Amino acid sequence: MAKNVHTLTLLHQQPVLSEWIDYNRHMNVAYYVLIFDQSLDVFLDDIGLTREYRDSSNCTVYVLETHVTYIQEVHEGDLLDIYIRVLDCDEKRMHLFLEMRHHEKGFLAATSEQMIMHLDKTGPSAAPMPGFLQSKLEERKREFASVPFPKQSGAVIGIRRKK
Repeated sequence: MAKNVHTLTLLHQQPVLSEWIDYNRHMNVAYYVLIFDQSLDVFLDDIGLTREYRDSSNCTVYVLETHVTYIQEVHEGDLLDIYIRVLDCDEKRMHLFLEMRHHEKGFLAATSEQMIMHLDKTGPSAAPMPGFLQSKLEERKREFASVPFPKQSGAVIGIRRKK
């Protein structure tokens, strides 16, 4: 994965497809989630949590929680860059932050913060990741350890009242 000037690592690129456009003439919210999910698959493969690993270990991951922010609309044909950062991890979980940016214009279109759990499929129940996965996650976490968390991370949803 290539480093970027942002506080995340370039992970994936995806053009906005015509069938993803809604009645407002921009990409429907469901497809933001789809792109983030497909990008997550790229990341998991990159750290070694591949289909082969999942089949041979009888383990997988589930997304426990996700928080998506929609910041600026994108349109048919726009090329999107997806960036990722490991905010935190432990033996069973990974806390990830993804950004979706317009490739040509560079603006932030959306973010996705995710909590992911490693599971033994026989339960399914939470299970520690093998050392090689934990090491990869720790390495990714250290890449940006000195950089503050993105401002959208840890956001709480609610109506902000004026005083």
